[in-house]
Amino acid sequence: MDWTASLQGLIGGILIGLSATWLMATLGRIAGISGIVGNLVTQRPKGDSAWRVTFVLGLISGPLLLMALGGDLGNVVGRPGAVVGEPAGGVAMMLLAGVLVGVGTGLGSGCTSGHGVCGLARLSQRSIAATGVFLGCAIFTVYIVRHVVGGGV
Repeated sequence: MDWTASLQGLIGGILIGLSATWLMATLGRIAGISGIVGNLVTQRPKGDSAWRVTFVLGLISGPLLLMALGGDLGNVVGRPGAVVGEPAGGVAMMLLAGVLVGVGTGLGSGCTSGHGVCGLARLSQRSIAATGVFLGCAIFTVYIVRHVVGGGV
């Protein structure tokens, strides 16, 4: 068993939980990334952009800081020493997947961070249902891609 990876996952989970709790306690906001970014891009609410920009910069700067300090991003690609590789299904598939995720977050009124992290912690019935749908769709998609289409990804 790789204890390093387990410890990194545990620390990452604790940091995500603390961050979500801090955002709720200080600003009364849910740490749903699709809502934070979506409202920043589409609605641009007055006086409500600074914390959203800071949140997004934190998402981007964290991995960059880790790499600058000599760390790696874990097992994100199949090649040792690489940081980010080619999309597994190609660029077109990645773009299609991004569009489908965007549509899904719109239909589900949120994303995995909003429903899966914050909603489950609040025992929200809607978030419990949404997270079940997210997981079910993910399992179904992996099965189709690996066993029906034969992508082996």
